[in-house]
Amino acid sequence: MSDLYSIKVKNAKSEEVPLQNYKGKVLLVVNVASECGFTGQYEGLQKLYEQYQAKGLEILGFPCNQFGGQEPGDDAAIQSFCTGSFGVRFPVFSKVEVNGENAHPLFSLLKKEAPGILGTEGIKWNFTKFLVSKDGKVLKRFAPTDKPEKISNDIEMALKN
Repeated sequence: MSDLYSIKVKNAKSEEVPLQNYKGKVLLVVNVASECGFTGQYEGLQKLYEQYQAKGLEILGFPCNQFGGQEPGDDAAIQSFCTGSFGVRFPVFSKVEVNGENAHPLFSLLKKEAPGILGTEGIKWNFTKFLVSKDGKVLKRFAPTDKPEKISNDIEMALKN
């Protein structure tokens, strides 16, 4: 049993959501931003969600303003942007920090379980993606440059297991 399911996150209305609610689902956890060069990946993430949600995938977006101030808006503005600009229907939660002493516990766990290049834990930029198995095991970390459509094979494998 992973510690992942003991973690709680806040939705865009600041209501606590236990990750236990997602037990049995494959998760793709992404730190997102509205003013990033990778923001167009929202479109690819939404396509993945449409393709695999009925098969057990949940995509969880976490806005982060730690990289170049690329997510300056409040939670309401972020929600409006995501739905209005990209038709996002997967959950986009309240803004979090992913690095440093105030890093959200979810991202602390993800970074520890799936370190980056050369074993570094820090997240380098927005749209870093973490694939989590149905039983809460962190399977893989994807760089911001990894486009959503390029990770569908990994998602399919996780959904089969």
